[in-house]
Amino acid sequence: MTPYSAPSRTEAADAPDEGLRRTLGVDRRRFLSTCTAVAAGAVAAPVFGAAPALAHDRDRDHGHGYGRGQVLVPPHKRGIILYTVRDATARDPLATDLPSGFREVFKQLARHGYRQVEFAGYRQHANAPGGADLESIEGAKLLRCWLDDHGLRAQGNHGFIPGSWPLTTADKDTFKKHLEIANILGMDHMGTGGDPTGSSYRADWDVAADKWNALGAIARREGIKLYTHNHDSAYGFLLDGGPLDDQGRPTRSSGIRKLEYFLKITDPRLVWLEMDIFWAHVAQYKFHTYTAHDGSTRKNVFDPAGLVARNNKRYPLFHAKDGVVSTTNGMGYDMVPFGTGVIDYTTFFSRVGQRNYHNPMVEDDNSPSATDPAQSLREAKISYDNMAALRKRRR
Repeated sequence: MTPYSAPSRTEAADAPDEGLRRTLGVDRRRFLSTCTAVAAGAVAAPVFGAAPALAHDRDRDHGHGYGRGQVLVPPHKRGIILYTVRDATARDPLATDLPSGFREVFKQLARHGYRQVEFAGYRQHANAPGGADLESIEGAKLLRCWLDDHGLRAQGNHGFIPGSWPLTTADKDTFKKHLEIANILGMDHMGTGGDPTGSSYRADWDVAADKWNALGAIARREGIKLYTHNHDSAYGFLLDGGPLDDQGRPTRSSGIRKLEYFLKITDPRLVWLEMDIFWAHVAQYKFHTYTAHDGSTRKNVFDPAGLVARNNKRYPLFHAKDGVVSTTNGMGYDMVPFGTGVIDYTTFFSRVGQRNYHNPMVEDDNSPSATDPAQSLREAKISYDNMAALRKRRR
């Protein structure tokens, strides 16, 4: 594959929004007028009270008790992926007084101060308003009304990416349905929680790039930016040379990392990335040496913030999860609520800049607890407060 020829700096700055249009779904202003009717007609469910006074109505860069200095994550950019509170959306509202289902979880997250959410699918408990499965046009309209009621913005989803390539008709139709759902929800971005491929071989990444360029073109026509998400292995080293193994595959590396190669061979107008900062730091811990084509061992320590800074417009979203040092689990870190670990987010956000462009989504895979049902939403509040407290260091 011939690497994609990058546009000039001026073209790259303009490219993300050039030509985007929404041919599916409903625009935000027109949709607001339909919310009352949709909510009334789509469900027969108890009313839990009026919309709360939102914490973010009081949250300004100069206030909230967090001291002076330039805020690193502005209030309107503070988000959370709903996977972090998946136990709450899955709870039976008839069996608990805790927030349950999307509508009540949105209300609680808004009270915490969040302004954005990233979906991880559209299922909830069957007894919650709207029923179990909201992965439909009508379900999306209902979700959109609840988001708007609580001053929240949908900013992505870890959802459907076709498994087929070339695309089957069924996969393409399902993908377009998800783009329509994304448009109704008001998303600028839609993506997935997985890597483009689990392979370490350049040929497989070439195929993945062809597929993602094609999917990105479909998404672009509908006004959506398509993104892929990383785990640690995607920032491991690409196998692209040296002696071949018994299956004819390369065994050594040029030193380029898999997702760095993917960035080079995908169209920056069509394919975007969401860096999971925790997993990027795990990659820094795990993948620091490689065997070069000539058989020598070479060192190359990964710099997550440096990669973003060099490709800033390609990274509109982050997963902001934190970790404490672990010397026993092979990853270097154990996951903890945002702001309670050792990953230096003050330095990371300061280095990448573009604070009004990036969308950091709090995530903690371990927040749901089998013994403490209130834990995930409580830790969501801790994470929000710690994100809101981040300030640029004075020189």
